[in-house]
Amino acid sequence: MSATNAPTEIGPKVYESWRAAPLGRITEAIEQRLVFDMIGELAGVRLLDAGCGDGVLVCAAAAKGAVATGIDLNPAMLAAGRMRAARTGVRATFLDGRVERLPFASGSFDVVVSVTVLCFVSDAAAAVRELARVLRPGGRLVLGELGRWSLWAASRRVRGWLGAATWKTARFRTAAELRALAEQASLAVTAIRGAVYYPPVGLLARALAPVDSGLGNLTTFGAAFVALRAVSPGGGPR
Repeated sequence: MSATNAPTEIGPKVYESWRAAPLGRITEAIEQRLVFDMIGELAGVRLLDAGCGDGVLVCAAAAKGAVATGIDLNPAMLAAGRMRAARTGVRATFLDGRVERLPFASGSFDVVVSVTVLCFVSDAAAAVRELARVLRPGGRLVLGELGRWSLWAASRRVRGWLGAATWKTARFRTAAELRALAEQASLAVTAIRGAVYYPPVGLLARALAPVDSGLGNLTTFGAAFVALRAVSPGGGPR
């Protein structure tokens, strides 16, 4: 899921249009690279993408060797994910479900990923506890969320004030707030990084994308996208 789109009532065509635009293509690539850096090795890993949208991350993980599963509430997104898997020739499972009540037994996954989902969930703390529940001991949770202190967030707030339903109730978080959510779920945070430091302008994205990763290693302030990695207690990282 992109940092500029919501996983709630937006359909697959909006995602396709976003990725086809220069700004979207650059931003999506930066976000996905950061998320996969946080995830680490995927060969043979049982991975869940909670709030998978149209399945881009699920299919990319499957192509890297993961046993990948995605859940989402939107039937159109799930259908798009299944079509993507068939088109790209990867094996992936897509199921109806919500992050607050995952339809899996405890300890079912080695890696759980959730990208731009908590910002639209009313009880984020309960959602993170549920994500942690389905991790095996020593498993990795990777969260990607919309950063609070960025020009992108400011633009979204204005759109919400002006009546845009997607952004009216969205909550943007700092790195410290994401860390608190993970630690409240008894997870040990091992990394937090930012991405997308340029304004939402295609020309500036092209100019500043080469230095984005370096900024992400220095600070999360000003990042439109913040990613966190945490480990479940009871075992070493796989």
